[in-house]
Amino acid sequence: MWQRAQTLYLALAALVTAILIFGDAATATASDGIQYIRYADLARPYFIILLIILGLGELLALVSFKVRILQMRVATICALVALGVQIWLGYMYFSAPDEVVFRWTVILPLIVAIFNALGARGALQDQLVVESATRLRDRRRRSRKK
Repeated sequence: MWQRAQTLYLALAALVTAILIFGDAATATASDGIQYIRYADLARPYFIILLIILGLGELLALVSFKVRILQMRVATICALVALGVQIWLGYMYFSAPDEVVFRWTVILPLIVAIFNALGARGALQDQLVVESATRLRDRRRRSRKK
């Protein structure tokens, strides 16, 4: 499992998603000092539900290494969801009041999408190698029967 490149990419994506769920998104300067705003507090509950769905999808893609087609599809869907989260964060960034300063962690969904795309590409390459080997074995069996 860990010897495959896509497993490493998907594990990194799951780790970065966990940082997204539990990390700080922004700081707000209040009259009594600096207040940290977590991603869960940043938007409506839909946002944290979307992050949890993304995290569960990451874990599903990580543990489905024996079913490469499923792994590739789940990683692709997670990449699209991460891009949606990035667009949502971009909207919140541009519509936030001036006293809210976003941290560098706002770009993490983009990094998650890149890791998922690399993981999906690795799963596709593994699937193509398996299909090629199967085709060669079938051709060898057919030539022996003649």
